[in-house]
Amino acid sequence: MERMSAPSPAPESAEAPPHRSGFACFVGRPNAGKSTLTNALVGQKVAITSNRPQTTRHTVRGIVHRPEAQLVLVDTPGLHKPRTLLGERLNDVVRTTWAEVDVIGFCLPADQKIGPGDRYIAAELAELKRTPKVAVVTKTDLVDSEGLAQQLLAVDQLARELGFEWQEIIPVSAVADQQVRLLADLLVPLLPEGPPLYPDGDLTDEPEQVMIAELIREAALEGVRDELPHSIAVVVEEMAPRAGRPADKPLIDIHAQVFLERPSQKGIVIGPKGKRLKEVGSRSRKHIEALLGTPVYLDLHVKVAKDWQRDPKALRRLGF
Repeated sequence: MERMSAPSPAPESAEAPPHRSGFACFVGRPNAGKSTLTNALVGQKVAITSNRPQTTRHTVRGIVHRPEAQLVLVDTPGLHKPRTLLGERLNDVVRTTWAEVDVIGFCLPADQKIGPGDRYIAAELAELKRTPKVAVVTKTDLVDSEGLAQQLLAVDQLARELGFEWQEIIPVSAVADQQVRLLADLLVPLLPEGPPLYPDGDLTDEPEQVMIAELIREAALEGVRDELPHSIAVVVEEMAPRAGRPADKPLIDIHAQVFLERPSQKGIVIGPKGKRLKEVGSRSRKHIEALLGTPVYLDLHVKVAKDWQRDPKALRRLGF
């Protein structure tokens, strides 16, 4: 029997582009949309958001997986003029992060004119000569096309005045899901070549208990009037599966403490007959159950840690 000749090899296809992986950091003054943007890119809630400034206190890494790249997003507190020891430590976190990432995205809201806080941050970014910088004009759903065009020109001019150029200027709306994917497309080529840094499927490297505490704190901040300063901290004291539950009906018990700075603030957080604290528990429990994928019993208690933002020992105890 004649042997069949092997088919001639197919012509080689063009080489696949090298895999890229690295860290990107969103910076900006408080409430510029950094955390919301991180959540939109990752596709899941990994960073606490609030309409109050200075919400983010822990560096939360959100991980965007692509076939050709892994983009690790570092979410930092907003850089601001510190009034407390906590404020100074948050600013230290920001500057340390800036020095370690591969690309920086500067978030500027489309609906607010560039102010002294933006100029202060831009001036600090100008000192980072080697790190690529992308201007991200956020909240574009809040302005019309003319207002957006004016803001884009102002953002371009800001860099020119400080002697540097943006690698890109991109308008986005995380809420309306406009150009979020394009932002990732623009960030990926600025990352170094390399293998994935985290296993496929991981969305964050933040410990679950820290994320749960942040979800509770977010719920506690919601709807609080101006009478309550930004002085809420949450610590998860205990978290464990409830014993004796059948395998197909698990329940996780979570006991958490909500810390305030003054006794007068307790009534605001607890509310009449405990109504507001129940709402905080109900609202945060839904997000916690979505995070863990299992039903949760959430036990919340409110305590006073006097002036904890200014007390080094209290800051350490509360994880700062």
